[in-house]
Amino acid sequence: MLAKVFSAAAQGVEASFVEVEVDLSPGQIKEFLVGLPYAAVKESLQRVRAALTNAGFAYPFNKRLTINLAPADIRKEGPIYDLPMALGLLAAADQLPAARLSDYVVAGELALDGRVRPIKGALLFALLARAQKMRGVIVPPDNAEEAAVVEGIDVLAPETLEQAVRFLSGNGELQPVRVDVKALFERESRDGLLDLADVRGQEHAKRALTVAASGGHNILMVGPPGSGKSMLAKRIPGILPPFSMEEALETTKVWSVAGKLKAHEALKFARPFRDPHHTLSYPALVGGGIDPIPGEISLAHNGVLFLDELPEFDRKAIESMRQPLEDRVITISRVAGSARFPASIMLVAAMNPCPCGHFGDLKKACKCNEFQIQRYFGRISGPLMDRIDLHVDVPHVPYEELASQAPGPDSASVRAQVLAAREIQSRRFAGSGIYCNAGMSEKQVQTFCKPDREAGQLLKNAVDALGFSARSYGRILKVARTIADLEGAESLSAAHVSEAIQYRDLDRKKGL
Repeated sequence: MLAKVFSAAAQGVEASFVEVEVDLSPGQIKEFLVGLPYAAVKESLQRVRAALTNAGFAYPFNKRLTINLAPADIRKEGPIYDLPMALGLLAAADQLPAARLSDYVVAGELALDGRVRPIKGALLFALLARAQKMRGVIVPPDNAEEAAVVEGIDVLAPETLEQAVRFLSGNGELQPVRVDVKALFERESRDGLLDLADVRGQEHAKRALTVAASGGHNILMVGPPGSGKSMLAKRIPGILPPFSMEEALETTKVWSVAGKLKAHEALKFARPFRDPHHTLSYPALVGGGIDPIPGEISLAHNGVLFLDELPEFDRKAIESMRQPLEDRVITISRVAGSARFPASIMLVAAMNPCPCGHFGDLKKACKCNEFQIQRYFGRISGPLMDRIDLHVDVPHVPYEELASQAPGPDSASVRAQVLAAREIQSRRFAGSGIYCNAGMSEKQVQTFCKPDREAGQLLKNAVDALGFSARSYGRILKVARTIADLEGAESLSAAHVSEAIQYRDLDRKKGL
């Protein structure tokens, strides 16, 4: 007898249908698993056999068993097909009515005692079920809240194989899992976020962070060790605007595919802040594997990727960031196929001004020669530097400022400025899928970033004198647009353009 169960396969941050076809027929007693299964899938039959036996179901069937995972040209990875295989086997053996199987997308790993274990990608499978107008999904309990953020479908979460069989047989009930997403957003907590007021001095750098957060711009801080670069970077989450529902869903999809969501975690409510060590490998930053999974770049989607000691990172790894910084996506190609992951990130990087860290430092003498300094900066290519909107000097803080009790701007007040600027951008880009000025296309830059006459002349003089690239020119206009938004100004004035030019510090000083 033939039975069919619907499951799914993740491809990037999207899912496609996989039909688990199970056939039991007379003939030589053999088991065949076909349809491009990878190692973990090939092992599924062993887990399924033990789970069925330990749950009290009849097995073996003393027949020729063929399981086909269709379509056969899509690779199947992971243990998510255990549960659909087990249900298909029972249906093919007339131990389970097949009538209700076609209503659900089924995914779950089985323990040897029949318990249903968590999987990756449950959110994607729920979105697929809704798009295909199916009744719902059957997923492990640990993934239920994640899938339940998708409205309009039933999310069923059996704890055991036996419980799933009773429900599909009509002999038991499974209550659909519900999640009040609106209430969860209202309970968003900002506890534990570091306050910008803790950082003494560095008013110029704080202003640059305000501009960067307001427009989602990439920023590079250059300064000697101990000047506060990491302190400033770690306080950026406290001044960023909250997630919209669409952004939260996009980010959660990435974390779901990567298997990074905690058990019973419904959504990512806080913008990611990823700060990998400079020793991480190229695949860890970009993503990879036989079945590609997201790396640090995509895990920071709609949030912050902080790269401290930027020149110390593997050259291949940091140069790989050119595509995501420009296109807001990253493509991972392998022999077996390719995957695209979203990568709309705010890059925050920090570095020393030279290998010893004290070039230009008034407190300690620099030990580096000119060649060493040029080679140090040469680890970061000009094209990559072009994609960083703001370059900011972060010098040592004088004692008087360190000892001062005068309060500086706190995160709450800066965040209010950022929210006001983002609200302007939200209205400007409504319906376009763009959330901030950093994501503007070239056409949108021409439409929304028109400098007035005086500002245009200033920009022309700067380009002619400093030799800015075409990409740097566009970045200056985007930053100037954000500065104008912070002031609530419609047009770009000379003051806005002048400040934006000041943030191209390395272009002006290093000739990069």
